[in-house]
Amino acid sequence: MTSSDALWDLPAAAPKRAAAKRPPSRKGQQKPAEKDPVARIVVDVPLAHLDRTFDYQVPDKLDADAVPGCRVRVRFAGQLVDGFLVERASTTEHKGRLAFLERVTSPEPVLSPTLYGLARRVADHYGGTLMDVLRLAIPPRHAKAESEPARERAEVTEAPSAQAWQRYQFGGSFTEALRAARQAHAVWQALPGEDWPARLAELAALAAASGRGALLVVPDHRDLTRVHDACVRVAGEDAVVALSADTGPAERYRRWLAVSRGSVPIVVGTRAAMFAPVADPGLFVVWDDGDDLHVDPHMPYPQVRDVLALRAHAQGASFVAGGFARTAEAQLLVETRWAHPIVGSRDELRKAAPRVTPVGEDFDVARDEAARVARLPSVAFEAARQSLSAGAPVLVQVPRRGYVPALACGQCRTPAHCRRCAGPLGLPGGAGADVAHPPSCRWCGTPEAHFRCPACGSARLRAVVVGAKRTAEELGRAFPGVPVRTSGAREVLASVPGRPALVVSTPGAEPVAEGGYGAALLLDGWALLGRQDLRAAEETLRRWMAAAALVRPSSAGGRVVVGAEAPLAPVQALVRWDPAWHAERELAERRELGFPPAVRMASVEGTPEAVAALLAETELPPSAEVLGPVPLTEPDEEGRSERERALIRVPRGDGRALASCLAAAQAARAARKETAAVRIQLDPLALI
Repeated sequence: MTSSDALWDLPAAAPKRAAAKRPPSRKGQQKPAEKDPVARIVVDVPLAHLDRTFDYQVPDKLDADAVPGCRVRVRFAGQLVDGFLVERASTTEHKGRLAFLERVTSPEPVLSPTLYGLARRVADHYGGTLMDVLRLAIPPRHAKAESEPARERAEVTEAPSAQAWQRYQFGGSFTEALRAARQAHAVWQALPGEDWPARLAELAALAAASGRGALLVVPDHRDLTRVHDACVRVAGEDAVVALSADTGPAERYRRWLAVSRGSVPIVVGTRAAMFAPVADPGLFVVWDDGDDLHVDPHMPYPQVRDVLALRAHAQGASFVAGGFARTAEAQLLVETRWAHPIVGSRDELRKAAPRVTPVGEDFDVARDEAARVARLPSVAFEAARQSLSAGAPVLVQVPRRGYVPALACGQCRTPAHCRRCAGPLGLPGGAGADVAHPPSCRWCGTPEAHFRCPACGSARLRAVVVGAKRTAEELGRAFPGVPVRTSGAREVLASVPGRPALVVSTPGAEPVAEGGYGAALLLDGWALLGRQDLRAAEETLRRWMAAAALVRPSSAGGRVVVGAEAPLAPVQALVRWDPAWHAERELAERRELGFPPAVRMASVEGTPEAVAALLAETELPPSAEVLGPVPLTEPDEEGRSERERALIRVPRGDGRALASCLAAAQAARAARKETAAVRIQLDPLALI
């Protein structure tokens, strides 16, 4: 078994079918088509045990429209249901009489053989069904958009310059491979301050100039806009299309059809674009693969990085996982030599990186005894003042939005809860409020004017975490006359001008500053690092590096002050700007403890009875280890929990067998019409 076999499932050969018997035609009855009268249909039914094709007859009147890949309507179990025609054949294994197709909804071939094979592999990899994947891969039909004629394919005739890639080790050889239409896989670690949308646009244009297609997937709409504009500048507007859910059903389907018909060679999009049917793909790119937006919340919960890597492996295309940080999954690709690292040299890194200062360094403590515990120590104020005096904005990253989103007892630090629904108490106030508001429940909204701690009886409250709005209010008082802007939740800024200002942002909502920020203050690092999450350290470093990459180089006065202790591994990785070292360390620890991606793990959630029954009847691989089940909800008066979760882990080589047996177990439950739902997820993000 090769290293790629251990990472992804490979397709299995389809079984041969026996000859069919054509029924005699009678007067008034439909006649089957003369050639290939059997249609293999995937029906859209939400039942796991029906995850296969069904044979129907094609009437002669629908012979021309019933092309492979089209949408059809068939009668299934007495009801009319939608489906896709996978292929036409002359034989069938069915012993009885075949029903006829009711109608062809559209002759547009939206399900190509390549897309069908991809959907089948993804379903098998994650233990889901084919229709679960096809619902994510093919957007709903829009008749008006479908009736429009296909436009001619836009060509990229001139390859752009890739001189900027010479700053990276192996960057030149990778671009040459794209120019020559050769397959290459890479994990790209972008330098701080890098214009990464322009670099990705250059790669896409190189692939398009060689006659092949390119697919670039980014986490959110702000990144999509930047990458799309960069690709238009390099390749032209006609050669690029953006796929996202916010364009409306008609425009979304129109753009998807342009991709399916081969009219555009370069496709950029968010999560759903990972299944885009790019014609003759030569490059697949995922930017910031550690972002949780890359995991689809619908069955079977596919991850963009894994799907694009599977497509690159199956279709002989190049693959790039890029970002300022590096995930343990990307590190696994490097260690198995499936992908090569593209990193900047130390000289280039020193030129581009800002100066990073952890809170609590010995020099700072000598000057300020409270530096180790203060939320904004003197070194942070000093960095902010220097940036503002130099005419540059200051970025302030706060882990939580809101004003004071969490409160606790001021004496014993017990979390404060609502007396009505036991929800968490928060402070809904904010800047500009005329009167002070009492604490209120964040679940039911009930105010709590007379709090009394149930543990110690104290009436005092304290803030556990200070939100972005409260931080903006405090900074506005600390720096009078300096404008304060916030970015996060419903008010996400795409960019800010390069003049003095304080920009308070939540992670992932940092706007791009013209000319770069003069300083970045990364506050409340303990709130990120202290989360009960397997990926807490990796996610914290990813968010820190994304913010620090927006700061000017140290030679131009750029500074980053991180609110965490210097000895911590994520802080050290940030100070040295070495995410590869942190990813290697993270992967080694997970391999030692038996956590993904070193192993494949499945999460089984449901009622205690349903979870126990599924585990008892599932024939797990011999290497499988079952952890739990453990309760997910508080027990009732009788000590029973409403929902439980069990974890099943196997070596990576047995991942396909684990997915297969869990899918078979779900199919058996569906066939018995079990009412208690069981949620199965392969390689879940949340494990702790």
